[in-house]
Amino acid sequence: MSLLIRNGEIVNAGSRMVADVYVEGETISRIGKDLEAPPGTEVIDATGKYVFPGFIDPHVHIHLPFMGTFTKDTHTTGSQAALVGGTTTYIEMMAPSRNEDLMAGYRNWTALAEGNSACDYSFHIGVTRYDDQTEAVLRELVAEGMTSFKVFLAYKGFFGVTDAELFRTLTLAKELGVTVAAHCENDELVAQLQQRLLAEGKGGPEWHEPSRPERVEADGTAHFATFVELTGAKGYVVHLSCEPALEAALAAKRRGVDLAIEVVVPHLLLDKSYAERPGFEGAKYVMSPPLRDRRNQAPLWNALAAGVIDTVATDHAPFDFKGQKEMGRGDFTKIPNGIPTIEDRVNLLYTYGVSRGRLSLERFVSAASTRAAQLFGLYPRKGVIAVGADADIVVYDPHYRGAISAETQAMNVDYSGFEGVEIDGRPSVVTVRGQVAVRDGEFVGDPGRGRLLRREPASAHEGAREAVAG
Repeated sequence: MSLLIRNGEIVNAGSRMVADVYVEGETISRIGKDLEAPPGTEVIDATGKYVFPGFIDPHVHIHLPFMGTFTKDTHTTGSQAALVGGTTTYIEMMAPSRNEDLMAGYRNWTALAEGNSACDYSFHIGVTRYDDQTEAVLRELVAEGMTSFKVFLAYKGFFGVTDAELFRTLTLAKELGVTVAAHCENDELVAQLQQRLLAEGKGGPEWHEPSRPERVEADGTAHFATFVELTGAKGYVVHLSCEPALEAALAAKRRGVDLAIEVVVPHLLLDKSYAERPGFEGAKYVMSPPLRDRRNQAPLWNALAAGVIDTVATDHAPFDFKGQKEMGRGDFTKIPNGIPTIEDRVNLLYTYGVSRGRLSLERFVSAASTRAAQLFGLYPRKGVIAVGADADIVVYDPHYRGAISAETQAMNVDYSGFEGVEIDGRPSVVTVRGQVAVRDGEFVGDPGRGRLLRREPASAHEGAREAVAG
């Protein structure tokens, strides 16, 4: 099976050129002008369109237990929604609770995904407690190619780790050469503020943000960075949401701490006023860290454009408003956290980044694809249009105009956090390892094509800054 994509503008993290891309089997075999192809080759005319490497979402929750319920997407619906939006690889946060067996959790998550994902996937291994058994399992899973861990400095007693456990996790990560991703807050401060607010009768979703204010996140970020610094490990701050936390992370980077930074689309585009909407409507916008004051958005965009924020993810966590978010009526601590975004990330980042003048095309590709591939051991197999790379390709139509709606989305959830928001482009064709999976907003691919990606430890965050220029 072969595929020829003609006359598109190929955009990588460090380059742009108009050329053809020829795919044989699952990989890109040739790039050049006026390529010839044998009879029977499928030809896609990409004139006037961009040809991007498949986008990578490094932070999603497809299956997530939370507050006695579970996310609504399956790996079938979540992966197909990802592809419709141009994401061809996702890394799922595997997060068993402190009371669950880690290896059993890993086997459960992989069994749920196997044969049901339409695009390729991998896992960050959630470390929610650390003992001798945990260490043995982590060593085994790293040997199997799961080369990143995830820790929570929040959700005390359920997902959260102690400082001793954090130190041991980072020490092992340093030894094994893997990256540790961290949800950075101060769990004790959150717990105390929650109790105070509830005791004062402040139980609506509008009180979620005051229970986890900016300084709490900044404190958690500085705390994590200190542990990364003293263990010599590689750290990755997930869903950084505000300027004080950004300042803490950048101060650590200036000291030479090996710390990468992720932001998520909701924090770039939405603000805390959404969670303050009346009639419990604000519950749709409860996530942690919370949506912040709008003044934080410009510093995040500026840092993203400058390349000091590395990646843009989603923290996709699809809980229905009816029956799930409603569990927290009268007590915001019981609202399942998350805003479903896996389908909309690329279009929103293109529209409000590239189209509105905040990001170059190259920086857009870097933040939404290439840097994640480099940081998490997938580059150059993923994250680049190059000979020998997997043929995960997005032919993107910048002339498309539309709006986001829950009525038309592929995500299996009963609302959209971006209802009515306009978009300036969308994928017209998406391929997964050379096979067409999406045409003009409709999934047309193999629902079981996705593979579990076994990764190599990333060396010094790959150090490939020359590939991220722009």
